[in-house]
Amino acid sequence: MAIRSLTARVLSVSTVWAVVALVVIGVVISALYRQGSERGFQDLLRAQLYNVINSISVDEKAALSGSPQLGDLRFSQPQTGWYWIVEPIGEFDTPPLISTSLGTAKLPIVSVDEVPFDIRYERFYTTTDPFGNEVEVAETEVVLDIQGHAARFRVAGNRDVLEADIDRFTRNLTIALSIFGLGGLGVNALTILFGLKPLDQVRRSLEKIRTGESERLDGAFPREIQPLANEVNALIDSNRRIVERARMQVGNLAHSLKTPIAVLLNEARVLEVPHGELVRAQADAMQTQVQSYLSRARIAAQRGSVLARTEAQPALERIMRVMRRLNPDKQFSLSINPPGLVLAMEQQDVEETVGNLLENAARYAHDRISLNVEPAPEDAREREPGRQWIVLQIDDDGPGLDPDQIAVAMKRGKRLDESKPGTGLGLSIVSEIVGEYQGSVELSRRDVGGLRATLVLPAAV
Repeated sequence: MAIRSLTARVLSVSTVWAVVALVVIGVVISALYRQGSERGFQDLLRAQLYNVINSISVDEKAALSGSPQLGDLRFSQPQTGWYWIVEPIGEFDTPPLISTSLGTAKLPIVSVDEVPFDIRYERFYTTTDPFGNEVEVAETEVVLDIQGHAARFRVAGNRDVLEADIDRFTRNLTIALSIFGLGGLGVNALTILFGLKPLDQVRRSLEKIRTGESERLDGAFPREIQPLANEVNALIDSNRRIVERARMQVGNLAHSLKTPIAVLLNEARVLEVPHGELVRAQADAMQTQVQSYLSRARIAAQRGSVLARTEAQPALERIMRVMRRLNPDKQFSLSINPPGLVLAMEQQDVEETVGNLLENAARYAHDRISLNVEPAPEDAREREPGRQWIVLQIDDDGPGLDPDQIAVAMKRGKRLDESKPGTGLGLSIVSEIVGEYQGSVELSRRDVGGLRATLVLPAAV
């Protein structure tokens, strides 16, 4: 879904449903009111029609006579849209009787074929009078005496009255439903926000765990959320136990190998020079490789843990102080922008990777080594969606390396300068540690000369 907020989803769905429901309710009520109003309007015309029928008779001259008194002045005022008409039928030859409101004008009549009479011998239809009024007509035919004289009776009412009443009701209904709808939406929003408030508490607790402020989901949660909190806490406890167990096993293995390797190194010192040098070099390499594999095992045990986090500034400043003490003739500079960046790595892994690269830089630099730390650009963040990354650039002013030399330097145990001390495993170890965290390390020649080592490491958020 495009909407990622659960609160926004619930509010959107409930708001849309409430609006649709209110619109449908308004339309239905308006339609029912219209039906009732039209039925009432027809009943009024029917009553007036029978009042006219009761007021008309045939006199001794065989002519229509009578003066209906309908109690409504609109039947006597001209062009009001309220009329009554009595017309003779068949051989009944007599002038028709017409209300003064219609005068000499003719009211258009709808044919019986279009609107036939019902079982009560009545029919209702809508037409337009000569004055532009839309009128509803009630019509019937009645035999007036025993001689068979019959007449057609019509009573017309102006539909403007009906439409005005319906419009007034619709307007009041719209206002009432709008007030009710806005109030209901407000109450609904408050209810949803109050109901989802425990999820915000869970989110804040998870943020505290991610930032290292807390180690568990703490708080009193509703019955529906408490099982989730319990499972998260159980997962964190299990993860912590796995990390501690892995660290303990790594420590035990390191301790068990430390003594035999130390014995080999001591024995190598008393051997003759060619053999002693060979044994000591191999023991040093073995010690370095064992340490490398132990580090990989430890990293694999805790990788992805929310507990693995190191603040960049204090850790890197500590490494820079050590490097300045070991290399008093070199200038080291550190820039972290913005301050407060946190790496999702164990501190000793950060120190080992950055320390190895700074040591290499100090070995070949003439005067200056710089370390710049900043958030990774967008293209670097695509390596693993949903994660953030930090870029560390270590620059020196040394001779630098060609692309072919860089490829050789990244291979395990390869050294470009045999005159310098080392085993050739430093860059390989850095690459392995960084790879365990799904990061990357890259060497490149600077435009102004020297070598640039670029580390892309995961950020803790």
